[in-house]
Order: sequence, then C-alpha cells, then structure tokens
Amino acid sequence: MVAKQRAFGLTKCAEEPDQRTEKFILAQSLDETILDSILDTIVDTQGELNMFATRSLISKSLLLFAFLHRCGLRALDLNRNLVCPLLCSLMFVTMTNHVAANTDDGNADQSEQHGRFIGAMETVYPDWFKTSFLELEDDVAEAAEQGKRLMIIFHQDGCPYCNALIEHNLSQKDIEDTLKSKFDVLDINMWGDREVASVDGQIYTEKTFAAALKVQFTPTVLFLDESGGLALRINGYYNPERFRLVLDYVSGQFEKQMSFNEYTEKFGKPDTSEKLEAKPYLSKIEPQSPLPDGAHDKPYILLFEQADCNGCQTMHESVLSDDTTQELLEPYDVFQIDMWGNAPLSVANQSETTSGRKLARELDINYAPSLVIFSADGNEIIRAEASFKKFHTQSLLDYVASDDWQQQPNFQRYLSARAESMRERGIDVNIWD
Repeated sequence: MVAKQRAFGLTKCAEEPDQRTEKFILAQSLDETILDSILDTIVDTQGELNMFATRSLISKSLLLFAFLHRCGLRALDLNRNLVCPLLCSLMFVTMTNHVAANTDDGNADQSEQHGRFIGAMETVYPDWFKTSFLELEDDVAEAAEQGKRLMIIFHQDGCPYCNALIEHNLSQKDIEDTLKSKFDVLDINMWGDREVASVDGQIYTEKTFAAALKVQFTPTVLFLDESGGLALRINGYYNPERFRLVLDYVSGQFEKQMSFNEYTEKFGKPDTSEKLEAKPYLSKIEPQSPLPDGAHDKPYILLFEQADCNGCQTMHESVLSDDTTQELLEPYDVFQIDMWGNAPLSVANQSETTSGRKLARELDINYAPSLVIFSADGNEIIRAEASFKKFHTQSLLDYVASDDWQQQPNFQRYLSARAESMRERGIDVNIWD
C-alpha cells in the first residue's frame, strides 16, 4: 500500500485526522508514468487542453484526491484505471474554478493589452453557384456543353475583399446575368479540406490546390477555357467597372486574339496626355539613375499607374503617405511607371531604352495601380493590383524587406502571423482601412 501511495506522489505520515490531509502531499518528484497517463486521458477526452495541464493544477488535484483518500476511498489508489479518470475530473473542476475566478481580470487585462482585429467580413455565396464534386475536368466539360466557361473563386473566411466581390459586384444585375448565362461559377476555400481533382487528374485538398497555384491573395479568380486551359487569372478585388471588362474579355474569348493588357488598352482606359503626379518618396528614372535590370543595391518596387486614376490617387493619399508606410518604404527604391506611357525610360546596363507601355506588357500588368516588389538580387517576390489598403500594403513591404518571404512562402500565413504579433503588442489591426 505504501509503495503504491508513493508511486502516486502521496505520503501518509500521521494518525491525527486533522493532520492527515496536510500530510497527504504531492511528492517533489511525480511519477512520470502516472503523470503521462493523466495527461493522455485529459487530452483524449478534451481534445485541446493547451497550457492548462500544468503541474500546479495536477498538484491541487492530487491534494483533493488525498482528501478523498482520507475519507475512505483508499482502495482507489490500487487501480490506475480508476485513479486517472478521477484525477482528471478533479483537475477539470480545479481548472474551471481557476479560469472562472480569473476571467474578469483576464479579460480586462487582455482588452488593455491585446489589439483589436477590425474589418473582417463574413460572406454568403450565392445559391446559384454550381454545386460540384470539384472534379474540374468534368466541370469544364459540363460548362462547355452549355456554351459556358468555368470561373473559380478562391476565397477565405472573413475576407473583406471577397465580400466586396459578392456584395458590390455580383449584386449588380448585369454582372449577375452575365455570370449566370456565360459561366459556371465554383468557390474554393484556400484553407479548406474538400478534395479537388485538377484538370490533369491530380488530387489535392482545397488548401494544397491553392498552394500549388500560388494563390497569395483573396479573392483570386481563375477563368478556364473549354479545354481546361487558363484563359485569365486576376489576383485581388476588381471594382465592378473593371470586372465587367474582365467578363467581356473572357466570355468573348478574346484571349485567342490579344492579351488582357492589350484588350484593356483598346477597350478600357483611353490614352491621356496628363502626367502622373510626382511624390517625394518616388525615385526619378534618369540616365544617371536608370531602372534596375535585375540586381540592384536594395530591394525595389515598380509602381504602375495611369493618369486620371482615382485608385492611384487614393493609394498615394491614404496608403503610401501614411507615416508607418513611409517608414516601411525606406529600404526601397520606388519607381513610378506610366503603364500607357511611350516616353523612353533608361534601363541599367542596356543601351536601348524601354517605355512604360512596353514594360507593362512584358510584366503582364493589367490594372492601375499595380505594385511589383523585387528583392535586391532582382527576383520578383510578390505583386499586388487593383485595391490597396494600409495593413495589406504595409505587410507586403515588410514581407520582402525583412526577408521573411524566404522562410514563409505563403503570404497569407505571414499576414496572419503579423496581425497576431501586432495585436499581442496592443496594436489594433484593421484589414479594411
């Protein structure tokens, strides 16, 4: 009996009833086998215990068990199958009381120290979206039989840009009618676990499929042609006017005739003689300070804009001029490019010049503003287009300048980690500002 009691970390050493509870104490060294059994039982029954399974709580529970032992339940310590569940129950009583006693103070401390997460929006996707087993070869064929094409929307929970696509764009009757008549629309959660069979028969989950396609922003929209090839891909949110241009381009099968950049040039924004607005944080492109051609002495950004562009103006006034953004821009050279410009632009190590129009075509820039970030060795790391908000833009800048892209290739995971780190430091995170 004494050996068993010692194995459980209990020691009997007095006869007086008043002293017995005091003397049935937790030994300095718990038997690790018993400890593992207790923790395994807790994890198996509760799923997520995390940091509550501490030795101090086990200690309190063992003292409670000792009290029961003194009251006549001594036979229990002969049977581990009975001891572990009992100790677990006692521990959860202790933990519940401990958590309840500290909830008010803890919440008060957390509200003072933990920043808020602002701007997340839940989205209800239309019931006219196609119900699919996500066997994309079949989905492409079924769409083609009806004279349609397949449109795939990658989204994630809480994404305000996904919400804008549904509630601002698809809520407009002409856009909805175009989609219903000319497309089958599927939605895929970039973190989801549903099985996806790609057009070439590869099996993925939603999240591994998104990773294989290097989806970095939501919404990302893919348009597949009748053979399952990619007709067009857009990364990020496009406003209704621009989205209409996309639908016209894909439904009219214009990708067989021209790039979307060329289509935009022809049917979208007309040429203008107005100049782009200069800003103090922009680097001048001159023969003595030309555009980089590959490696540069620091990371750099190509910022594609066009004249008379509301989105460009908003980006400068609300995002790039922000004090925090300015600090994050310091490690960079930022080159402003007119995506329709024909003026000659000097390029390092090249005798011939280029132009904004030519460069936009080479880099497949389809929207103003667009931002392309390069590492100092001249590799494109990430780009963003169409809609710019402070938190996302600042995160892009930090992602490349800090070299975190080398450890975390998935920008959305980096974004989540950065948001949580800021909140832990008491900084509010607003993803829609």
